[in-house]
Amino acid sequence: MKKNNYTKIAKRVIDLEISALKKLKAKINFSFNNAVDAIVNCKSKVILCGVGKSGLIASKISATLSSVGTPSFSVSASDCSHGDMGAISKKDILILISYSGNSIELKNIINYANRNRILLIGIMSKKDSFLYKASDIKLLIPEVTEAGLGMVPTSSTINQLSIGDALAVATLNKKKISKKDFKKYHPSGSLGTKLKTVEDLMLTGKRIPFINENESMKKALNIITKKKLGTLIVTNNKKKTTGIITDGQIRRKTNESKNIHLKKVKNIMTKKPISVNKDTLVLKALSIMNSRKITSLCVFNQKNKNKTIGIIHIHNILSNTN
Repeated sequence: MKKNNYTKIAKRVIDLEISALKKLKAKINFSFNNAVDAIVNCKSKVILCGVGKSGLIASKISATLSSVGTPSFSVSASDCSHGDMGAISKKDILILISYSGNSIELKNIINYANRNRILLIGIMSKKDSFLYKASDIKLLIPEVTEAGLGMVPTSSTINQLSIGDALAVATLNKKKISKKDFKKYHPSGSLGTKLKTVEDLMLTGKRIPFINENESMKKALNIITKKKLGTLIVTNNKKKTTGIITDGQIRRKTNESKNIHLKKVKNIMTKKPISVNKDTLVLKALSIMNSRKITSLCVFNQKNKNKTIGIIHIHNILSNTN
């Protein structure tokens, strides 16, 4: 029996959607700039609404806007006609999505927006639609060929999603949202892990294994055993970091000299230890450790690179990123 091969169908669908996106790209104009400026300057919430598949796209765009620092939520057109329009205030921005622009379910919310002078951004494909005519800012998307019977919402919803993503990213750039800001909205999950900084995981205070450079190696051996990090951070009398000692160094020096415990720390330490800023991403710190074949890094504050404020060990990273 001949096996079904659906790869041609898959490629046809993707080709249609790529073609739709190219048409969308050609449609982007000054109205897009106006929409971004309006969202950036919004003093309240950005509320999205659509019907059917457009409603699902509205929910996704709303979630993306919220994740980049623009307060947003989506509403059901049907529920709005039964009391939920009370959630929309005059300071909000309303983004309505409808491929045809003539979804009957949107008429009540459009009338409400117009009566209350709520800024309305419309995303639709037809200039003769009532959504186009009612919108303050008109984001016209192209009419496209749908995959699957020429009717199943596919190419059109890809375009709706894409212009929503473009609005969110443009807003992010205009607001100058940094990775550190983004982390505030994504504390968990794989994104949260990728955005953790050294400051989130480093050991501080009494947990940092400090030793003065003039101390004996006998004392250094006691501290490194007690702290159980396999590392000592060496400082001078002014608390400036001058070096580092690892248990690997100690083993090598012990093989070279039987009287290592009589030596001073500054005679054994490695000068200029590898350090990172507290705002360094954890995955970057791990990359440095792997490339340098070390297990820990000194952490400093940008204001004073010579003073260690923490230590991060490879075990801290691995236990928090798996």
